[in-house]
Amino acid sequence: MFSPFLFSHAEIVLAEVWRFTHSADGVLSRYFRAHHALGHADRGVIAETVFDTLRHRRTLEARCRVNAGMVTPRRLLLAALARRQRGKARNAPADTDERAWLARAENFDETTLSPAERLELPDWLHERLHSTHGEETRALAEALNRPAPLDLRVNTIRQSRKAVLARLAAERIAATPGRFSPFAIRLEGKPALTRHPLFLSGTIETQDEGSQLLGLLLNPKRGETVADFCAGAGGKTLLLGALMRGSGQLYAFDVSEKRLAGLKSRLERSGLSNVHPQWLESERDAKVKRLAGKFDKVLVDAPCSGLGTLRRNPDLKWRQTPETITEFARRQAAILVAAATLARPGGRLVYATCSLLPEENDAIVDAFLTTHPAFCERSAGEALRRFGWTETETRLRLLPHRHGTDGFFAALLERQGP
Repeated sequence: MFSPFLFSHAEIVLAEVWRFTHSADGVLSRYFRAHHALGHADRGVIAETVFDTLRHRRTLEARCRVNAGMVTPRRLLLAALARRQRGKARNAPADTDERAWLARAENFDETTLSPAERLELPDWLHERLHSTHGEETRALAEALNRPAPLDLRVNTIRQSRKAVLARLAAERIAATPGRFSPFAIRLEGKPALTRHPLFLSGTIETQDEGSQLLGLLLNPKRGETVADFCAGAGGKTLLLGALMRGSGQLYAFDVSEKRLAGLKSRLERSGLSNVHPQWLESERDAKVKRLAGKFDKVLVDAPCSGLGTLRRNPDLKWRQTPETITEFARRQAAILVAAATLARPGGRLVYATCSLLPEENDAIVDAFLTTHPAFCERSAGEALRRFGWTETETRLRLLPHRHGTDGFFAALLERQGP
C-alpha cells in the first residue's frame, strides 16, 4: 500500500522537481539529506514514484486534463499511482472532488493520443528519434521508459569477477555476469551496497555496462600515458586505471573542481596510484597546450544532452530542448578539437557521448575528420572483437532495447604521422 505518509513526501519532492530548474537526482538527494529518518525502502519508493511520474508525463497530463481538469504535481502523482495499479491512488489522501476526477482519469482512452504522447516523448525529440531509428523508435522509447538495472564493475586489481559473483551468491544477492564487459555484473533488484565490504574496499563500483565498453574501446595498456579529458565523477577514470594495472600515467581532466574532489575517495578505495586529477579552466587551459602530443590514448566522454540515460534520468527529456542540443554540439566540437591536440602521432582517441542524437555524435566526428586530416577513423567493432563483441559497425552505438545498456555513441580515431 502506498501510504499517506509516503504520498506526502513524494508530493513535496515532485512539486520541486517539476520546476525543472535542478536535476531530479539532485532534488531527491537534498530532500533525503534533510529527512534522514526516512529508511532505505521508503526512499526507494519515493524516488521510483517520482521517476515513474516523470517517465509518463505526457499520458499523465492527458489524464489530468479529463473534463478540462487541472494539471498539478499532486494530480500527476495521483494519476501515476492510478496508472500503475487501478485504485492504488485511492490509498492516498484525496478529497471528494479528487476521487471523482480520478475515477474518470483511470478510464482515459490513451489510443486518442499522438505517437509522441503515447511514447512519452516531447514532439521535437520523437521527430528526431524517428528520423534516425524509424520503426525501431517505439521499441527504443519503451526501453527508455523502463527503470535501468543496477550494473557493477569489478575492480580486478582487487578481485576477479568470478570471486565477486561467488561472494554475492553466498550472500543471496542475485547477480549475473554482464553480456559484453568482462568486468560487468548485473544485479536483480537494487540492494543497498554503499556500506558493503566489496564497495568499501574498492572491489566494486556502480557503472553501466555500456559505459564500461567505452574504456574497453580505448584499451589503454600498461605503462602508457592516458588522458580522461572529461573525467567527471571518475567512473571511467577508475576503469582506465584498472586496465593499465595501475602503471603508466593517467590524467583525469575536468572543469569542475567539485567533481574532481569527489574522485579522491574513490581513488583511495581503488588502490590506483597512477591517477593525476587536473582541474582545467576550460578546454583551452594552458595545461592542455603544455601537454600537446604527449598522450598514447585520450578518452573524450563529452558533456551532452544525456538522452541515452533516460532510464535513469527521465527528467532530461523535459529539460532539454532543440536549443540546448545546439549549444551542446558547439561545446562538443570545441572539446574534441582541444582534446585531440593531446594525442601523439600514432596515438588513439575515443570520442563518446551518452546521447542518441546525430547532432551530438556523427555530425561532430564527421566535421572533425573533415578539418583535421591528420586523424583517421578506426573500426570500433574491430577494436572490441577481442572482448567478444560481434557487431561490425565502424562506430559504436549502444541502445537499451538492443543491448540492455544506456544509450551510448563512440568513435575511435587515430592520429597519423611518424
